[in-house]
Amino acid sequence: MTEPKRPTGPLAGVRIVDLTSVILGPYATQTLADMGADVIKVETPDGDIARQAGPARSPGMGPLHLNANRNKRSVVLDLKQQPARDALLRLVASADVFVHSMRPQAMRKLRISYEDLRIVRPDIIHCSLWGFGSRGPYAERPAYDDVIQGLSGLADLAARRSGGAPELAPAIIADKTTGLMAVGAITAALYHRARTGEGQSVEVPMLETMVSYNLVEHLFGAAFEPPATTMGYGRALAGHRKPHRTADGYMVVLPYTHRQWQGFLKASGLESRLGEAWTEDANLRSRMADQLYGMIGAAMPQYKTAEWMRRLEAADVPNVPVATLEDLLVDPHLTATGFFPTYDHPTEGRLRTTDVPWRMSATPGQPVRLPPPRLGADTRQVLAEAGIGAGEIEALIASGAAREAEA
Repeated sequence: MTEPKRPTGPLAGVRIVDLTSVILGPYATQTLADMGADVIKVETPDGDIARQAGPARSPGMGPLHLNANRNKRSVVLDLKQQPARDALLRLVASADVFVHSMRPQAMRKLRISYEDLRIVRPDIIHCSLWGFGSRGPYAERPAYDDVIQGLSGLADLAARRSGGAPELAPAIIADKTTGLMAVGAITAALYHRARTGEGQSVEVPMLETMVSYNLVEHLFGAAFEPPATTMGYGRALAGHRKPHRTADGYMVVLPYTHRQWQGFLKASGLESRLGEAWTEDANLRSRMADQLYGMIGAAMPQYKTAEWMRRLEAADVPNVPVATLEDLLVDPHLTATGFFPTYDHPTEGRLRTTDVPWRMSATPGQPVRLPPPRLGADTRQVLAEAGIGAGEIEALIASGAAREAEA
């Protein structure tokens, strides 16, 4: 059990019962916890599978768990047992939000649907995070990040750009993006309840979220009916839109406005092109995107990165050297803002995390109000807070319906 620091975020006083796992749900609820919410992570006796991914100093305390479950408390309930389900209902009765990431059939089997839970908490906000919207034929299918990248058109973007095979992004962007969408949906539902007193069911499906995300720019010509052109935003899909090799490294350079393009041409010794029509015509530049990116790439090897930075900064042209993952830990801006705080975990020793990425003057978030919990670390405390007596808690633990962290 860990005693929390007093929450300072805008959601202080909000209690969330969290039955999510892996990254999608935990990232969403960690963000809400960083905002001050009291997040109770309800886990199976085996724990969230993400606990086992990557190196660890203790079993079940791997980096994916550490990076997506700070500021939470862990309770273990075996919901296949009726006493554990009864205990969950006691938790829900004291909660504002219930969020899960189970498929519809599993939710129905455990009897934790919105209709089930509103009996014990009529104004509950019940949020379902799953692969596909419940109204469609895919509703019961399993889904993970890779599956959604493939089905949402994201994997197709690489093929359109290169003319080769589809590829998955080397990051779990569907999970994390959908998690952030869930944060917005849950906070909007809380605002609605604050105004009206009314709870509701909230559904945040991965496929619909990522298709919406993908097609902001890539719906393109199909935004018109009939379509005006093909789908796909040409500038984003340009083959030469990539980091460019300098004499000693790689940089991303993006002249965008008329003035920035003129500055780039002067900095790169291409003044002879200053009078060309595209330098003053944004629409023409958009149609010539691949050609212009190719021009940048051809110019970059003539100077080292530091020289390019000096020239381009003098011309006010957006530019950066390409950072490795390791570079982020010593980046001067991130270092100056204290973006990688370290802290002492009660069982895992010295750890590093990321700061809360937003700033609020009146209700600041906290990156480590509570350290990521061991499996079942808070079972006794949380059940007691729900009004479950000491004898009942002992019986739940003795029967295996509930578990607590090993000493």
